[in-house]
Amino acid sequence: MAEATADEAVAGPEPSYGRVREGLRAYRLIIAMWIRSTMAYRASFVMSTLANLVATALDFVAILLMFSQVDVLGGYRLPEVAFLYGLSATAFGLADLTIGSMDRLGRRVRDGTLDTLLVRPAPVLAQVAADRFALRRLGRVTQGACVLGYALAVLPIAWTPLKAAMIPLMLLSGGLIFCAVFVAGAAFQFVAQDASEVQNSFTYGGQTLLQYPPSVFAKDLVRGVTFVLPLAFVNWLPAVYVLGRPYPLGLPAWVAFTPPLVAAGCCALAGLAWRTGLRSYRSTGS
Repeated sequence: MAEATADEAVAGPEPSYGRVREGLRAYRLIIAMWIRSTMAYRASFVMSTLANLVATALDFVAILLMFSQVDVLGGYRLPEVAFLYGLSATAFGLADLTIGSMDRLGRRVRDGTLDTLLVRPAPVLAQVAADRFALRRLGRVTQGACVLGYALAVLPIAWTPLKAAMIPLMLLSGGLIFCAVFVAGAAFQFVAQDASEVQNSFTYGGQTLLQYPPSVFAKDLVRGVTFVLPLAFVNWLPAVYVLGRPYPLGLPAWVAFTPPLVAAGCCALAGLAWRTGLRSYRSTGS
């Protein structure tokens, strides 16, 4: 029963556009339910959001402590590192807010509760993504946006319309790239079942990596996050265009404008991985 439903959920008779529209509607309804539940306890929501903001701010405090001892890190000064930090933290925060619940999939696969999602008249991906939607994660987005605002205020950037347009472009494309990593990691859990920490090493670990300049890392690592898992397109490559910095690995200047294409490709591959993983699901057998 679950197997047949999984196949229907992946390759139902409706056109792809209809499935996407249905998924977005289901996602919107589920998160609205969780938001109403959260706002029933407003004081708890405010405290948990502030706690989330403070906890994530400790990452930037660590950077401030480093710069209390040095003036330059990998050739980058504090405002420039704050720019990289703010971009990666805000983009990741948007993805984490939107789809961060994907890391719970492995638990559902292990205990068999994924079967209950398969029999509901809504796309499984939308249900998993919206499950236990945590509005408190706005604290991470707010903290990243504050650091980004500080960086933009103090950096001596010669602004042009194209450079100004790069900021929202980086945030949107970066958020989509992180969303794709969340979905691909969840798809891997169909096979591994207990791989949430592996997934976190690429999501939370990737976001931490992007907080620092590419010049502080070995070239092999920079190549890996450029050509294998393209996290460099979240902020490193477009940010060097805004800052007027040399491109890592000697890449051409036009790569700064490719994040939307990379994000679209990552989302397509993540969708393929999700459909493949869902088709392979055979329940717990219990």
